[in-house]
Amino acid sequence: MFVMELTYIAPLEAVEEQLDAHMAWLDAHYASGVFLASGRKVPRDGGIILASGVSREEIEKIAEEDPFTTAGLCEYRITEFVATKTSPSLSAARETPRG
Repeated sequence: MFVMELTYIAPLEAVEEQLDAHMAWLDAHYASGVFLASGRKVPRDGGIILASGVSREEIEKIAEEDPFTTAGLCEYRITEFVATKTSPSLSAARETPRG
């Protein structure tokens, strides 16, 4: 599983201009089953996405295709972890530690 933390590197006004494109990008990845949850950070200086079911290489490519990224509005920090315990609603995303 991945925690994708994005941090805005541009004014919020520029982020707002790309919000519809970013939301469409999010919707596509929810539809594919990769994104599990997302939302704005508080204070609003970026956002968080929980993702699962793909490789590190794939999640990095997904982040590179975010309209916020392609417009130069944010930077991503991606943290991978093994979700060995989840709520019942996220049981499909549970993982077994390797090695």
